[in-house]
Amino acid sequence: MKSINRSLKVALTVIIMAYFPLTANAWGMLGHRIVGQIAESHLTKKAFKGVKSVLGTESLAMASNWGDFIKSDTAYNYLYNWHFVNLPGSMDQQGIFNFLDAEQGPNVYNKIPEMISVLKNPQSTADQKKLAMRMLVHLVGDLNQPMHTARKEDLGGNKVYITWFGAKSNLHKVWDEGLIDYQQLSYTEYADAINHPSDDQLTKWKSSSLKDFVYGSYEACNKIYENTKPEEKLSYKYNFDFIALLNTQLLKGGICLANILNDIYS
Repeated sequence: MKSINRSLKVALTVIIMAYFPLTANAWGMLGHRIVGQIAESHLTKKAFKGVKSVLGTESLAMASNWGDFIKSDTAYNYLYNWHFVNLPGSMDQQGIFNFLDAEQGPNVYNKIPEMISVLKNPQSTADQKKLAMRMLVHLVGDLNQPMHTARKEDLGGNKVYITWFGAKSNLHKVWDEGLIDYQQLSYTEYADAINHPSDDQLTKWKSSSLKDFVYGSYEACNKIYENTKPEEKLSYKYNFDFIALLNTQLLKGGICLANILNDIYS
């Protein structure tokens, strides 16, 4: 009986470990750190001081992956649905805005304001603020990963199977890690390389709402779906075609995060 119970536990563990990476990852460690690194460079002095008061010596880049690391602790399983929002295809901007307003379940869009509220609340404890800060950094990165505003029916591209430079993969994983890792840069090198927003981009993104950033990711997601076929063999041309979109989404994530933090500590 003990042997059977042990086997069942092993089997369940394998199933759980296989399931979570399939459905809830975002950007990968490098992508999240790039977003955090860019955001930190756009903070006001007051915001930088405010972040430091919560995280201490932990940078935004290093805090950014806590939301994925904590998946190893079952006490935090309630955070699972926070990492994405499933959006139907073929909707216009107002349709997406209406959908976001109507969606009641926990998701990346409606949890970000909750983290902001915790950080703004003078009654929040130090531990509550640290968790909120770490999750805020992570969730803003998630929100700007296009496949985290994708379709429920294929688990955000996880069921769109392709090959990436000859290796079996899926569309979600390519956008989490494949494209970023292919550039062969550290997160600081990558951030330095793309952290050059134009004046027009800064003006637009600094005046954008959280809904606007969701819709921007949704538009990027639609382009990805339209230009990637199931079972397609992706390599050099895919990188050439999509590197600009990838870099824009990473940069937007950093500016979006900086906007939020600058507002919290204004």
